[in-house]
Amino acid sequence: MSDQSQDDQAKLAAEWASMAGADGDGIAADGDVGGAPARVLNQNEIDSLLGFDDDRSRAADNSGIRAIIDSALVSYERLPMLEVVFDRLVRMMSTSLRNFTSDNVEVSIDNITSIRFGDYLNSIPLPAMLSVFKADEWDNFGLLTVDSALIYSIVDVLLGGRRGTAAMRIEGRPYTTIERNLVERLVAVVLSDLSGAFDPLSPVTFRFERLETNPRFATIGRPANAAVLARLRVDMEDRGGRLEVLLPYATLEPVREILLQGFLGEKFGRDSIWEAHLAGELWFTNVAIQAVLDSSETTLREVLSWKVGTRIMLNATPQSDVHLVCGDLDMFVGKMGRKGGNIAIRINEKIEKTRGS
Repeated sequence: MSDQSQDDQAKLAAEWASMAGADGDGIAADGDVGGAPARVLNQNEIDSLLGFDDDRSRAADNSGIRAIIDSALVSYERLPMLEVVFDRLVRMMSTSLRNFTSDNVEVSIDNITSIRFGDYLNSIPLPAMLSVFKADEWDNFGLLTVDSALIYSIVDVLLGGRRGTAAMRIEGRPYTTIERNLVERLVAVVLSDLSGAFDPLSPVTFRFERLETNPRFATIGRPANAAVLARLRVDMEDRGGRLEVLLPYATLEPVREILLQGFLGEKFGRDSIWEAHLAGELWFTNVAIQAVLDSSETTLREVLSWKVGTRIMLNATPQSDVHLVCGDLDMFVGKMGRKGGNIAIRINEKIEKTRGS
């Protein structure tokens, strides 16, 4: 039994040696590690190692070198309020597009991802229409992409196409003026809803700038800049298509602090019950108030020379003002006196703290 096992191992070693030494010139011998020939990776294993496998290029989890490269991108999950904004956008668009098309429209969100702007331009399936819009209050731009399926579906619905028939798609021709005008009306509806979705956070107006069919003419940032991409699906019974909203991180920078905060439901980070409770408890908080008759400055050398019986001369008199201090903050000015068996201070003036002082 052992002789047969040794023969099998010898045959297997001979096969590996012949495979590794097929190229000749002693390459297999140089690649030997501890007497075993080096294994040669095939193309599929190399692609999987590098993370460039075509079948997995669109997967949510990357691997290999691709994962290391993409790890430099900021994940949208660090902006938790952005999910609430896009969820609000989906609800508003469902109502707006039903009124716009007079048809049963369902809007859903596929995913929200972070992507480099250059990678997104290269991944846009053509033909498509790219709408460049500007956020006036934020002084920056965004991108709205409508794919060909949704373009032909909108044209078919608005111009009275029959239900139950797939939208006709004609390849190899540019979009007509009628198609561009109808898509501009669709974009205006979406941008209005997007502005409404951001209103609870920060009022902003998204204004339509131009409509492009060539991705290179729709460049609104550098290829290496990070952006947030939201893919939306619009279904109109047996017709529909995709709508993609791309917002560069530079555009979201003015409201970054708001997007970073936690939230309770859709109150966008504010809890009125907790605010009222905190304000009520502050009125019953105990604070220490000190009465300062006078103060003087001296050197550390003199302080170290003090002994029992040393006298410190103050300039206070029975008629001098007494300052009431809470911590390092002057609160009131009054006169010192006696009430019953206690030393008391009558407040004569409240010290108003000026801004910047």
